[in-house]
Amino acid sequence: MKKLVLFIGILISLQAVAQDVVVNKLRSETSRQVKKDVDTTTWTWKRGGMFLFSLSQGSLSNWAAGGDNFSLAASTYLTYYVLYRNDRHVWDNSVDLNLGYVNTTSSGGRKNDDRMDLLSKYGYKMDKGGKWYLSALFNFRSQFFDGYNYGTTPAELSSSFLSPGYFILSTGFDYKPSDKFSLFLSPLTSRWTVLTNTELSNKGLYGVPVGAHSLNEIGAFATVNYTTTLAKNIVYKGRLDLFSNYIADPQNVDVFMTNQVAFKINKYFSATYSLDMIYDDNVRLFGPNHTSPALQTKSLIGIGFLRPLNVKKKVPTTTAADTK
Repeated sequence: MKKLVLFIGILISLQAVAQDVVVNKLRSETSRQVKKDVDTTTWTWKRGGMFLFSLSQGSLSNWAAGGDNFSLAASTYLTYYVLYRNDRHVWDNSVDLNLGYVNTTSSGGRKNDDRMDLLSKYGYKMDKGGKWYLSALFNFRSQFFDGYNYGTTPAELSSSFLSPGYFILSTGFDYKPSDKFSLFLSPLTSRWTVLTNTELSNKGLYGVPVGAHSLNEIGAFATVNYTTTLAKNIVYKGRLDLFSNYIADPQNVDVFMTNQVAFKINKYFSATYSLDMIYDDNVRLFGPNHTSPALQTKSLIGIGFLRPLNVKKKVPTTTAADTK
């Protein structure tokens, strides 16, 4: 009997000690300030870009093989992006600016590259995996300065600022399986072609009726963006836009494609190759009497000064008071 009483007493004592340990542990945990890991996916801004400038010059004197006595070519390329993430919301913004100039003794000065391209896309995440978004897209594309067709005498004005200017407003679905690839599909897109220059408007170029300053088209639109590292210090960036007009010749799909490969030489210098291709059924600047559309191509190679425009992304901060 005494042994039983002693055993029960020991159990009660052990239980009391265990309860004291648990209570003390709970008190220490509740009184301690716990700092949680920062959730960078809750919201974030990210900015960055690249600036490239290249320059080349050549001169000849008493050169038997012939050629221009003097030539000078300069080109600049600026790309900048601003990205925003907030839970289910995604907002991507980017701008690409190209400008090139060439001067030779025989031909004088003229531009050989001129483009401004602004893209803004908002998406709302539809699935848990974060690959499908219900999205709206805005795109503006034009140029800075006048462009001429040097195949005629005298040279004929063929383009200018906002002549043409392309505006696209689109709603659809955006598939983004990774940061490298995105596919935007839209069954409902409105595209405006603008000609603010009266001289070009009176010629009825770029599909705009003679004397009018704009043309609106409704159709389907798709755009693919892809960026990848091909090898060490070699980066590829590409974009493909497709548009089909529902009313006028929907089988004649308009194509806008840009490709750029950057070869980083060192911290400050880089070599680039770019290839742009455009097919627009409304652009009939080629062939007899300007009646034939054709595939437009532009290819440029350059070596020059490279300046990254990277900015560290901003992330939310967490204080001890927020995590008690």
